[in-house]
Parts: sequence; C-alpha cells; structure tokens
Amino acid sequence: MTPIKCIWADGADTKLGLPRYESAGAAGADLRANLPNGPVTILPMARALISTGLHMQITQGFEVQIRPRSGLALKHGIMLPNSPGTIDSDYRGVVGVIVLNAGEAPFEVTHGMRIAQMVAAPVTQASFTLTDRLDPTERAEGGFGSTGVA
Repeated sequence: MTPIKCIWADGADTKLGLPRYESAGAAGADLRANLPNGPVTILPMARALISTGLHMQITQGFEVQIRPRSGLALKHGIMLPNSPGTIDSDYRGVVGVIVLNAGEAPFEVTHGMRIAQMVAAPVTQASFTLTDRLDPTERAEGGFGSTGVA
C-alpha cells in the first residue's frame, strides 16, 4: 500500500474523515466535498472547484489521479472535465475537484457528498531527445480513426 499523508485545511470539517475505499476491491478511494459554509449549486454546462478540505503528501514516484464517480455521471451528468486530474507528489495545496454539470438541471453539491475518487498510481518520467528521424511503423501518420471503427 502506498502511504499518503493528509492534513486538514483551515476551516475544514474534520468529521468527514479521510478518503476511503468503499469496498474491498475498490481501485479508487472516495473524496468528499468539504463545504462547511453550505452547498454549491452548479448550473447546466457550468463548472465549479469543490474543496476536499485536505492537503496531501504523496509518496515520491507516485501521483494521485482524480476520476469521476460513475453514478453521478449516469444519473446527473456530473463529470470532471480534466479527467483524470493529476495531483503531483510535490503539490501541497488544498486538493480541489473541478466538477462540470453536463446534465440538464442544476446540481447541488452538498457537504460530505462523495464527488470523485482518487487512485494512487506510479509515475515514470521520460527523457526527451531531439533526433533527425523516427523509426517507421505500419500506421505511420494515421491519426483519429485510422485503425478502424470496430
């Protein structure tokens, strides 16, 4: 298990508890909206930054990916527009989740609501070099849809 240290932001409701896995086989730990000053309403096609109330120290060599919750997406059209979002191991600010309402009705994010899930993932950094040519492939420069539809 990858250790992630957490501290509460000033004014956060500490009674909500830390992120947690809701089942034994869950890949993502649920993040809760920490809105002690009241709910946030997101109009259709609008977005808002929702605080989790947490600062995190992620182990070097890992990232935390922020992903949407499928139930919110299916039932309400709630998405994370930069999904998966990345929290780098050297970030120490309050973790926020950008929430987009792609649904047809206003959506209210309430205090304590499970708004996203986080997945700890290893990071591999690449090295970049400039070259005169790239090795050829069968696909070559074929882009979007070039490998077929089905």
